[in-house]
Amino acid sequence: MKRIAIQGGLGSYHEIAAKAYFCEENVEIVPCETFKDVFKKMEMDETLLGLIAIENTIAGSLLPNHNLLRESGCLIIGEYKLRISHQFAVLPGQKMEDIKEVHSHPIALMQCEDFLDENKHMLAIESDDTATSAKEIAEKNIKGRAAICSKEAAQEYGLEILAAGIETNKRNFTRFLLIAKPDMAYRMNRGMELNKSTIVFTLPHEEGSLSKVLTILSFYHINLTKIQSLPIIGREFEYQFYVALTFENYERYRQGLDAIKPLTSEFQNLGEYREAKTPNN
Repeated sequence: MKRIAIQGGLGSYHEIAAKAYFCEENVEIVPCETFKDVFKKMEMDETLLGLIAIENTIAGSLLPNHNLLRESGCLIIGEYKLRISHQFAVLPGQKMEDIKEVHSHPIALMQCEDFLDENKHMLAIESDDTATSAKEIAEKNIKGRAAICSKEAAQEYGLEILAAGIETNKRNFTRFLLIAKPDMAYRMNRGMELNKSTIVFTLPHEEGSLSKVLTILSFYHINLTKIQSLPIIGREFEYQFYVALTFENYERYRQGLDAIKPLTSEFQNLGEYREAKTPNN
């Protein structure tokens, strides 16, 4: 049975994505409080897989997770795009007017801005996780408080959903990365048809340096699906570039990487994997 470390508790969107990715297998979920804890657990147990959110269609990139991944030595071995639908969950028997506070992760609160604006009698309070917000209400029997969480979290902790699908933008997706230590990554991806990778590099601070790299990748028919720049702490006005690539010909893709390496420094391949399909709903 595969064991997967996630940030958050049972009923969290990370758990939902992990089980959806391995929909035909039984998996054991290893809950962690923070993303740093996910990588710490993987460092102690190299057979452990991890699943981390990396990008949301509304909130954008989770920038700290880019650096955590780069520094960890883990490799990306897969991805999953999950449609995020938020529920307004409370202890059974309560009404909307009874609720004085609503707790959830800050990104979830942001994604439900219109709903919260329509219910200004509630105080929105940030928490570490959507699912643990629901869990605390159930375990402590807290009346007058709601959680914004998944349907699965509400069911897990016996809460009643007073309002469903309260996210402002219904095209709300989060992209998750499945990660593993190198030996585990090579075993799991052996024989798989790969068509996507993520690389990171720095460039000299001179005119046209990024343009040259992009031109070479285009020549080798490598498509960029995401490019993210992050400042390098302690090195003023220098940046790392995280680039997600897709390709059809693996050999040509590897030739393209060999061609750009002399133009870059601190080049790192963060993993080669299969591109995930985006759900229709």
